[in-house]
Amino acid sequence: MRMPDPVRQTMEAAPRIVADLRRLVSGEAVIADSEARRVYESDGLTAYRAMPLAVVLPSTVEQVAAVLAYCHRNSVKVVPRGAGTSLSGGALPLADGIILGMAKFNRILDVDLDNRCVVAQPGVTNLAITEAVEDAGFYYAPDPSSQIACTIGGNVAENSGGVHCLKYGVTANNLLGLEAVLIDGGIIRVGGKQLDCAGYDLLGLLTGSEGLLGVVTEVTVRILRRPEMARAVLLGFAEVEAAGECVASIIAAGIIPGGMEMMDRAAIHAAEAFAGAGYPLDVEALLIVELDGPAAEVEHLIGGVVEIAKERGAVSVRTSADEAERLRFWAGRKSAFPAVGRISPDYYCMDGTIPRRKLPLVLARMREMSKLHGLAVANVFHAGDGNLHPLILYDANKPGELDAAEAFGADILKLCVEVGGVLTGEHGVGVEKRDLMPAMFTPVDLSQQQRVKCAFDPDSLLNPGKVFPELHRCAELGKMHIHRGQQRFPDLPRF
Repeated sequence: MRMPDPVRQTMEAAPRIVADLRRLVSGEAVIADSEARRVYESDGLTAYRAMPLAVVLPSTVEQVAAVLAYCHRNSVKVVPRGAGTSLSGGALPLADGIILGMAKFNRILDVDLDNRCVVAQPGVTNLAITEAVEDAGFYYAPDPSSQIACTIGGNVAENSGGVHCLKYGVTANNLLGLEAVLIDGGIIRVGGKQLDCAGYDLLGLLTGSEGLLGVVTEVTVRILRRPEMARAVLLGFAEVEAAGECVASIIAAGIIPGGMEMMDRAAIHAAEAFAGAGYPLDVEALLIVELDGPAAEVEHLIGGVVEIAKERGAVSVRTSADEAERLRFWAGRKSAFPAVGRISPDYYCMDGTIPRRKLPLVLARMREMSKLHGLAVANVFHAGDGNLHPLILYDANKPGELDAAEAFGADILKLCVEVGGVLTGEHGVGVEKRDLMPAMFTPVDLSQQQRVKCAFDPDSLLNPGKVFPELHRCAELGKMHIHRGQQRFPDLPRF
């Protein structure tokens, strides 16, 4: 397929662009070699790949600003990238664009225990923030399963959650301030160490914006005191639907666990073989429910949870005896994704959110879809907040299986919307869910969202091709009330 003229022109200008960038960011910080660039051709959604025109690894805010200002003047597209753990193709490169890698922004700048916050650069890993404050009895609550690798800047871009987001919230609920560089090189600061700030909620707007509005260069997060006690209970069920009903019943009783996770039989067996967490293997579904707080409260709430679980048909109940056992329970859940990689050549990790009461219905429908598409699925859920992570098992070496996995995934996400949920809970839209956005949003909704994009990035140079299923010229958006004048994005390179 012939490349559009602007794309071809930018690629032909690559030697000049690389030379210009090397004057802004010297040394080995500009990568143009084809083999070295290949490291950046994909993120965690490995089915899609593309070679970037170049990779730039700045180490100062001034360098980020200079690179973005240059790209703005010369109409060069920019894809911001953290650790590359995105599962939605959010950091998928463009052949006519550069990757702006933020890996060198890896320092914690300030630990302020008095104000209970940490100021960190975006390349600091999620887990490193907790490690920096745990000796003082604090921690950072959002804990994605990839927390050992994913960065706080990426967490902001995708508004990441984790197994404890039911009680303590996702990234947006634990974020106090940001510094970000706009496409024209301007540097803005929103929020800070204070609990709230005046003016428009730009902090909320930038969080979860997937790199389409600006490049985050500093993050201020809220840290919490470690609770006096935390205990976890494993609840096994003979039926997946019964486990789903138990989740709804626990929340309906007014109990808000620190975390409430669910796995089905396939995920249980994979995780136990991988981590040796002590999971029962004779059940169809497993709930991990953690209660934290004052010791007396925890003991009381555990009794309530166990009573509800038995009423809902729990066939196995085991409460952690000590901290080591509690951590083992969670180690199995947090290793579920790599564990499933041992039982299937490939898997497609989905991310959608539904109302809790719809969990039994959705699980039943997914079993029907599994038969329809001819592919197995292992289910791992942030059950407390209805965030589903079905892992669709397939073999990319078998013709048609990747297509079937994508079709299965699309059906799951459409089902989430159908029952009153949303397309994503924490992985973002990226390219994965881009073409499904009309299933949830009207043309007017999408046009209004793109107007926000145009206010920050009128030439659509920041992470173009992500989130929006159709591309509009910003000059036309001000006149539009319905979709017209749109241009489809080209088909994605898929492997």
